[in-house]
This record gives sequence, C-alpha cells and structure tokens, in this order.
Amino acid sequence: MSHLKNRLNELQERLTKASTALGLEESRARASEIEGLMNEASFWEEQAIARKVSQEGAELKKELAAWDGVRNELADLMTLDQMAEEAGEDKMVAETDKQLTDLEQRFAGMEFQMLLSGEYDQNNAIVSFHAGAGGTDALDWVAMLIRMYTRFAEEKGWKVEVLDESRGEETGYKSLTMMVRGRFAYGWLRSEAGVHRLVRISPFDAEKMRHTTFALVEVLPEFDEVDEKALVIPDDDLRIDTFLSSGKGGQSVNTTYSAVRITHLPTGIAVSCQNERSQSQNKETAMKVLKSRLHLIMVKERAAALSDIKGEHKSAEWGNQIRSYVLHPYKLVKDHRTSVETPDTEAVLNGALTPFMEAYLRSDAEVRNAVA
Repeated sequence: MSHLKNRLNELQERLTKASTALGLEESRARASEIEGLMNEASFWEEQAIARKVSQEGAELKKELAAWDGVRNELADLMTLDQMAEEAGEDKMVAETDKQLTDLEQRFAGMEFQMLLSGEYDQNNAIVSFHAGAGGTDALDWVAMLIRMYTRFAEEKGWKVEVLDESRGEETGYKSLTMMVRGRFAYGWLRSEAGVHRLVRISPFDAEKMRHTTFALVEVLPEFDEVDEKALVIPDDDLRIDTFLSSGKGGQSVNTTYSAVRITHLPTGIAVSCQNERSQSQNKETAMKVLKSRLHLIMVKERAAALSDIKGEHKSAEWGNQIRSYVLHPYKLVKDHRTSVETPDTEAVLNGALTPFMEAYLRSDAEVRNAVA
C-alpha cells in the first residue's frame, strides 16, 4: 500500500472518529427538524423563539456543509489515487498529494472542534468585563477588550448583545455584560476567563509615562433550559430594583425606570439589564442570567465548583493575569498559561485570538483527560 493511500485511509479514520465524537448525525437530524418547523405557517408567530431556532438551523447547516465538503473531497481523492495507481501517472499522483495536503490542513482546524465537547460548550456565552487596577486606563482597557471580543465574535458570525453597562466618567467602562449568541460561543470563550494585563504609554498621562493596568473577564454559559422543579427561587429571596437606563438610549429608554437589577439575597449575586425598551423585558433577561448563575452552582452542587466553568474569580491586579498585552517598550501578547505569544499586537486587539484559545483548550483537554 502506497504512502499516499495510507494518508488517505488515516484521514478517513479521523473523519469517522470526529463525526461520531461531534454527533454530526444527531446534528443532521436536528437541522432537518428545524427545516420542518420553519416550513410551518405558525413558525413566526413567536418571533423571539423563531429567530433563535432559525439561527440554530443556519449554524447547523453551515457546520454540516463544511464536514460534508471534506467527506466528498476525500472520496474524490481516493478515487483519483486509485486511477493514478492503475494508470501509473506520476503527475496525477503529485496533484493528488498536493490536494490531500491542503485537505489535511483544513481538516486539522475542523478536528479541533472535538475539544469543544464539554457539557455547556455549545451554549451561548454571557461575558462580563470589570475594570481593575489602573484608574482611567483600566476603564479604557475594558473598552478595548470589549471591542476585541466583539470583533472575534463577528468573525465567527455570532451576534453580540449588550445586557448591562456602567460607563466611566471620562472614558471607557467600569463594567459591562454582554450576551454572545452563537454555536460553541461558550466553548471558545471560556478560555478567556481571567485577568488581562495591559502595558502601554498612557494616552491620559500628560507626561507620557508607561502604565500597567488590569481588567477581569468572566464567562458563563447561557442555559436554554433550567430545571424549574430543582431550581425554585422564592420571591422572598429576591430584591428587584428599577432605575433609569444609562445605555445608548433610544425612544423612552432613558426617560423611564426601565432598567432592572435583581439581587439574590442568599448568595449576594446581583444581575442588571438595561438594554431592552421595557422593564418587563429587562426583568426577563436579568432573571435568565441570574438563573444561569444559580443553575451552574446547582449543577456543581457547591458554589466553589463555579470556578471550573466561570473561571476562578481573581482580583484584577498584578500577579493574577492570564495574558499580558505589552504595547511599550516592545510589542508582545503572551498567554502565561500556555506560553503562546505574538508580536502582532494590532491583530490580536482586532480579534485575532484563535491561536491563544486553541492552545488553552488543547492544554485544558490534556489536563482533564489526565485527571479522568
């Protein structure tokens, strides 16, 4: 058996393994189910649900098309290799080898998806940013991080929705929470939970001194379904406050008490939402985020286990950073967990985060497998 045929067979085995691990047949069945639902006349009566289902269908269709494309290309190459072997055409063999190399490289990137097989990895992600040490620079750093992750999400074709924000007096944000809606959003973004450190010449310092500043990123999965029987929240456990929205505004948004803050008194967890136009919509969204946080605690049976999914809470200051972004006196972004680094700081701050995320997720998978 030729070396080329060995590679083709090996790729076919990897493709079969990945298809099983990722449950592609189950995804195909779900995509077919969604297509049937969308053809029903009553599908758009509940527009919020319809949009969510149609987005899921589009993402599944795109994912399945990519895997089917690889499968079809591999079948074509196996046929081409057989023809080249029978005809003894060296030129055809060389062309098959070139196409196979390209296919192997593309498949390696897709195969990475197997690492996104955690219990919540396919869920949407709730991402919160908090300014840490660094004063005004920290507020600006939060704004830079928000832009970075928004760019990353847009590149993935995900949708970003701001749920709550607290702006700085001069610039940036004290904190902001956003929902990232997309297939595997949590699986990718969970790698980003932790303290992020920025070193640069401060644009807010008249003496142009170098400043070091910090911001904390928290990541939670959104739970589509919460076990209501197991998770009962008594009304007495909640304090609900309303206030004027401080967001970008819009008709009536900043002129009525539409923003809502819900505090779960037993745990002290507080969740705010102010992006919707009505108080009832904000309350519904805030409750969903609160239930996600409480459900996560319930699933892990103890609050301490929250760190496994949310990312262990650390103060946003020196010594706790997971990644450093140095813009002066040299340019370097380095992840302190995996040692992956790049001098292309501009690309990273524009959302080029995949190498850092992949390295972390591969390392995390190795640790989990070793423990298991």
